[in-house]
Amino acid sequence: VQLQASGGGLVQPGGSLRLSCAVSGRTLSTSALGWFRQAPGKAREFTAHITRAGDRTYYPDSVKDRFTISRDNAKNTIYLQMNSLKPEDTAVYYCASGPPWSTKSYSDEARYDSWGQGTLVTVSS
Repeated sequence: VQLQASGGGLVQPGGSLRLSCAVSGRTLSTSALGWFRQAPGKAREFTAHITRAGDRTYYPDSVKDRFTISRDNAKNTIYLQMNSLKPEDTAVYYCASGPPWSTKSYSDEARYDSWGQGTLVTVSS
């Protein structure tokens, strides 16, 4: 399984970016899918999750109502739409996928067994 993240860059506060993650070697409809981020000097943290059926999404309070995770099964790609960006959103963003069933929470890194290389998002004026 390979994941290739893209779409990061420099954006001003209040701006938007859309991250993409192309997945190969695994079918999205049978996978746990998520995004995590790691800010400088901090631990990696859960950012978004979409269920296998694509009917439910989960976010931490820090990004809820600003970020949206989605996926395109035909393109085997997941996305993270980020709006109203803040300087504290600056981080390396990682996409992740995992097996369809697990006892671990969607917010737990151990839920996922495959990771993208990360894409840097910098929010600054």
